[in-house]
Amino acid sequence: MAKNLILHIPHSSDRFPNRKGFLIDKDALNKEALKLTDWYTDDLFSFSNSVAIKAEFSRIFCDPERFSDDSQEVMAKVGMGVLYEKSDDGSVMREVGQELREEILNGYYWPHHERLTQEVDKELEINGKAVIIDCHSFPSKPLFRDLDQNANRPDFSIGTDPFHTPKYLIDLSKDFFKQKGFSLGIDLPYSGSLVPLKHYGKTKEVESIMLEINRALYLNEPGNEKSGDYAAIKETVRAYLDLILGEGV
Repeated sequence: MAKNLILHIPHSSDRFPNRKGFLIDKDALNKEALKLTDWYTDDLFSFSNSVAIKAEFSRIFCDPERFSDDSQEVMAKVGMGVLYEKSDDGSVMREVGQELREEILNGYYWPHHERLTQEVDKELEINGKAVIIDCHSFPSKPLFRDLDQNANRPDFSIGTDPFHTPKYLIDLSKDFFKQKGFSLGIDLPYSGSLVPLKHYGKTKEVESIMLEINRALYLNEPGNEKSGDYAAIKETVRAYLDLILGEGV
């Protein structure tokens, strides 16, 4: 039985370990990070009965939520694969050669995924089950590169996987957010939920669900200043995680 939730937090950092390959200046890069960072998700999803696997680098530098192979990654078609080469508006912001690609993947991407895999393996060994929560937020208005351009966005969204997201997690989420008075998207505007490749499509005991929070609920958009509702939204997330933990044991 899972005693700890595994929280995957890939997009909360705005840190750039280096600026190799970038063609835009620091101000332009920071502006892009302001738009794309899932601000404060490391804090919003803080939970006592959990192990957090957080990327300590900006998704623009290296996005651990993407496939490492661009041929498998749909967002690589718009220059936003595992290593972003274009900004949200489509302009070129970085050139990535093979040497730089291997340096970043080996130094940041694979170590991140190894930490996640180790924690999943540990939970499986101790409890026979591992529950991953993929922790994200999204802007209230679609980004230029978003595949879903519907302007009517829900308050929260869950992303599911047909193999790794059991029905009880979906039903639990529907009931929880309905009772709280929030609208909920299911695989809209974003879909899927991360599972380590070692277990993907193979280990049914690894369960995964993505929770996305509409940033309008807790930020004064388009900036990253916390709004007056921040604490209430954090408490809502905590209650949701607590419910999942209770159902999963």
